[in-house]
Amino acid sequence: MKTVLQLNSSLFQEQGQSSQLTAALVSQLLDSQDRLIVRDLAAAPVPHLTGERFAAFTTAEDERSAAQREVVAYSDKLIAELRDADVIVLGLPMYNFGVPSTLKAYFDHVARAGVTFRYTSNGPQGLLTGKKAYVLATRGGNYEGTPLDSQTPYVRTFLGFLGITDVVFVYAEGLALGEDNKAQALDNANASILEVAA
Repeated sequence: MKTVLQLNSSLFQEQGQSSQLTAALVSQLLDSQDRLIVRDLAAAPVPHLTGERFAAFTTAEDERSAAQREVVAYSDKLIAELRDADVIVLGLPMYNFGVPSTLKAYFDHVARAGVTFRYTSNGPQGLLTGKKAYVLATRGGNYEGTPLDSQTPYVRTFLGFLGITDVVFVYAEGLALGEDNKAQALDNANASILEVAA
């Protein structure tokens, strides 16, 4: 039995191309006895990090105000889902050459020193090890392997910072370059999903 965390970050929720690809991969990965956690960052956005929210993380537990305890409890819930997951399936649309702001807010709430990573004499050490991640990246243009692909190195680096180093990317690109290109890109991505899930 395994636990799969499906993270959707498309503005269009389940109708987004990246969300549809995450659903396709999850359907291939799940066995009947497996557990699925779905978090849709458009349907339930994570608040953007503020100075007040960050202060809640760095204030000693016995000194936190009621509001700070609420912020930490929310972050703890997100982290618990991530910690419980054996497999993470992340839908990653590209918006203005970057990741969705809701995904960045999510990252800001799950990266907590002493909880999901720690600093050592040899540098930071991720604490969420032993997991596999699949990233379903959808783009209007063609960016994979070019300097304009800011997403792949950023997401790979961030996940690695938390200890998640087994990461597979599946791309569907050129979705805005005509219906033929879009259909071919989605066909290729779905074929890749079958390969990586096998």
